[in-house]
Amino acid sequence: MPEKPNWHTSTYTTQDSCVEVADNDPDVVMVRDTKDRGNGIICSPPSVWTTFVSYVKQQ
Repeated sequence: MPEKPNWHTSTYTTQDSCVEVADNDPDVVMVRDTKDRGNGIICSPPSVWTTFVSYVKQQ
């Protein structure tokens, strides 16, 4: 059973100018825009999200 999303933002941003991530479900990581939370959610497997975050940290 999927977990209820536990949305959080980066500590480097303000609450209204970033994306929120829910990564507490072992099967899916969800991302949404803080300015328009109802506009949709991007979902990815945790392994893809980990790869993305690693890449961004290197930039």
